[in-house]
Order: sequence, then structure tokens, then C-alpha cells
Amino acid sequence: MEKDQEFMVSQLRKAIEKLGIPTEKFGDLTMMRFLIARSMDVGKAAKMLVQWHKWRTSFVPLGFISDSEVQDELAAEKLYLQGLSKGGFPVVIVKANKHYPSKDQLQFKKFVVHLLDKAIASSFKDEENGNEKLVFILDLSNITYKNVDARGLITGFQFLQAYYPERLAKLYFVHMPGFFVSIWRMVSYFVEKATLEKVINVTNEEEKRQFISEVGEEALPEEYGGRAKLVPMQNVSTILWSY
Repeated sequence: MEKDQEFMVSQLRKAIEKLGIPTEKFGDLTMMRFLIARSMDVGKAAKMLVQWHKWRTSFVPLGFISDSEVQDELAAEKLYLQGLSKGGFPVVIVKANKHYPSKDQLQFKKFVVHLLDKAIASSFKDEENGNEKLVFILDLSNITYKNVDARGLITGFQFLQAYYPERLAKLYFVHMPGFFVSIWRMVSYFVEKATLEKVINVTNEEEKRQFISEVGEEALPEEYGGRAKLVPMQNVSTILWSY
């Protein structure tokens, strides 16, 4: 870490501790994520991290969401965890045609946390570094209006932005049908500009080649131009860990 970054992190630690939150458990890279998310503004980053800490303590008291808490969502087998991309990021595939808007919003929110935590944990062996990022592929093939869940999509982005800052490397939309364009346009109003810049809609052969090149054939299943097999998320073992 550069000296300027070290100075900013030390200033952030002081600001957080003034707000009554000890910082021993927060690594420097974790602190940097919050600083970057708030354009290196120490005051705003401190406020964001304290809000995250309070949310995490109340919403995830054990430090993780167990499979048993999100059984209904897991049963749909709509999520796949494909190992690491060419850039070293966990690759998560979402099959939207297997998703239906949840009647239990609390369980859905827990499922979002379960997914993000497990995907992050899959990228390290012993403990978190603090700067791990994720690659998402949202496959919209064969979806109908019954699969459309604008509320759920907004919730996912809000959680990423508020509680998992700087965790998203890329989000690829593949096979987006025409009717979904207006839905995405509406959802995008709730997405920060910095996040939108990481969203790519793969629409032509050149973009598909770039997509395959960036993600890597080792992680991509055959149906997307790679050489891997789909791996359901619940079949992947990770170390249970907490912040």
C-alpha cells in the first residue's frame, strides 16, 4: 500500500474510533474499499463503514447466513459458482429463468448476503484479504414476465453498494430479451454511476469474444463459450467465516 493510502487509512481509523467503533478487526484493504467507494472522503467513508458494521451486527449476528436459513431460495438451483475468472475473481452465474419473485423478502435479503459472502469466501483459503471482487453473469435466456423481479434486482444492487463496496468487478448480462431493456432502464435509476460502469450487456459477436476472453474458458460453462461444467452454488464448500 502506498504512503498516501496508508495515511488515508490511518485517518479513517481515527474517524471511525471517534464514532465508537473499534477498528482492530478491519484490515487496511477493507478500509480502502470504503474510502474508494466514497471518493477518498474520510468523513463519508467513516459514516458508511459504521453503518455497515451496525447492519452486519444486527442482520448477520453469527457472521454468516447458513443454508438452512435460505432453503427456499437454494431449492430453485438458480445460482452457480464457477471458480475463478482469468483475473482471479469468483464467477457467479444466475439463471434468471429459474427465479421467481420471493414472497418472503426477509429470506430473499438473507439469500443475497449468503450468496455474496459465499462467493467472496470461495476466493481465499484461510482468511479474507479485504479487496476480493466478484464477476456476475446474469443469464436472461428463456425468461418470461413471471421471472422478472425488478425489486429483487434493486435489492441486490443496494446491498452491493451499501454493504459490499468495491466488491463488484463486472456484471455481464447475456441473452437479454427486448422486453427486459425497459425494465433494466428503470432499475438502473437506483444504481450508482460507478456501479453502472461495471455492467456490460453482451449483445454481439465481438462483445461475446471479449466476454469469453475476460472471464476465461476455464470458468465459463460450454453454453457460454467456455470449457467448464455448471457447478450449483450449494455444491461448493467454503470456509465459514465472519467479519
